[in-house]
Amino acid sequence: MWFKPALSVVVATAVPDLVLLAVGRLDLVMYTMAGSLCALYGHNLPYARRARAVAGVVVAMVIGLAAALVAASLTGSTAVLIAVGALLAAAQKTLCDATRIGPPGPVIFTFVTSAALFAPQRLDQVPGHLALTLAAGAIAWLVTAGPALVRREGPERRATARALDAAAAYLADPGHRTRHTAVAAVHGAWQTLLAAGRPTPVRRALERLVVHAEAALATGGPDAPTPVAVPASGPDRLRAWARQTRARGPVPTPPPAPGTSEELFGIDAERAARRGGSRRDARRALLRSLAPGSPLLPIGARALIGCALAGYLSQAAGVGRPYWAIVTAASLYQANVTLSWNRALQRTLGNLLGVLVFAAVLPVSRTGPLALIGFCLLFGFAAEALITRNYWLGSVAVTPMALLVLEFGGTHPAGELIGDRVLDTVIGAAAGLLAAMLVTNRRAGGRLEKALAATDLARAHAVHALAAPQTTPAALDAARRRLTGSLVELREADDTAAGEWWQRALPREQVLAAEQAGHRTLAATATRRGSIARAPENGAV
Repeated sequence: MWFKPALSVVVATAVPDLVLLAVGRLDLVMYTMAGSLCALYGHNLPYARRARAVAGVVVAMVIGLAAALVAASLTGSTAVLIAVGALLAAAQKTLCDATRIGPPGPVIFTFVTSAALFAPQRLDQVPGHLALTLAAGAIAWLVTAGPALVRREGPERRATARALDAAAAYLADPGHRTRHTAVAAVHGAWQTLLAAGRPTPVRRALERLVVHAEAALATGGPDAPTPVAVPASGPDRLRAWARQTRARGPVPTPPPAPGTSEELFGIDAERAARRGGSRRDARRALLRSLAPGSPLLPIGARALIGCALAGYLSQAAGVGRPYWAIVTAASLYQANVTLSWNRALQRTLGNLLGVLVFAAVLPVSRTGPLALIGFCLLFGFAAEALITRNYWLGSVAVTPMALLVLEFGGTHPAGELIGDRVLDTVIGAAAGLLAAMLVTNRRAGGRLEKALAATDLARAHAVHALAAPQTTPAALDAARRRLTGSLVELREADDTAAGEWWQRALPREQVLAAEQAGHRTLAATATRRGSIARAPENGAV
């Protein structure tokens, strides 16, 4: 699905751009683009949830842009605008991480609001500019939600295909890493199917395929339980089903896997239990993510300090509109310092090469408005098509697109644009990394300990459900899904903590033992037979 966000943003951008061209107001493209970029979000979600998520993104974009435009209209102080930009970047980073809105995350919000801070603005113009953003956001919403009319179960089909491919990879090369990947993919497929709404014949067929992927995890490999052997489809058949599931034809109908009827009964029971409580649970999870002691808060502090430092250093270096330094710093902050360092290298390389691309296309883009619009759409497509597959290569396309957007408001000296962008890139990357090193996230270790305790508790609950003869299929499925979710969270917490520096000793052996024991228990619940003994201290089953 790599091309779907790219095509969506091209369509969502082209419509308002051509309308503004027709009325002779291309100088307003920056405000419509803020709404058009909302089309990048939600492509991994079922359409019902996607519609709500993208609507929330549009509202958040309008609120952030409103704050930036009002600040720009009230003051011309670069120092004050940098402070506002840093505050907005930190808030956007924290909220996007807390809501897990997914790629492209907060960088789009920060790009829009930071650029708007340094655009000439009057207070009486703000309502009209926000109306343009809202109108373009409505088009973006239609573009992202519209495919539901053609292929209603498209996201569910893709999630199921990923689970089948991951299970096939595990069968072909059993190991701890491939098993975790498969467990996470199967968990994601179930979450997508549960969030999709009422079951349809296609969704029911997809659920049967996910049961086959789950059954594959109960066979073979170093983490599978020795006394359990469940017939599972081979990797070639799983991959073939994945290809058919992604295609536009009918969903393949596999033979029933062991426990299919009980599994589907449990899914229906869990779906019924979720009705009315999912939104309430999501609000509670959001509040916990923002509460004091949350491991997300140090990341937000990094963004605040790094963006402010980048902006002020860029101002001191003579850049009049240092928004790109703020954006560069904000784009670096990943889950930990190690990932942030990798992102800094990729971002710097991509931006510097992107400046060269901009210098090459600038003369052609100035031949007419259609050429300018065409280049913006081309680079917009290339950026979104490439950035999830290769970040530095995607950044090569992002840079000329961002610079060409400035041309809609009037031509600028090419040397000044290129020089400021190179300087801002280097300053933003250096300041962002410095802030990441100075603001430690020792709470990442606490998150890992909590995840480890939650995994042990979820596994104990699953073992009890297996041992109790009166356990219903629905209760057993709920226990298995709870354990699966805790294992996914444990791996994410461990990866995050491992990439942070200045940490206390991490319980790596306990994490590995908990994952191995959890995977064995998952396999036992999937087979619905075999006995589970009390786990020894090393975590084996």
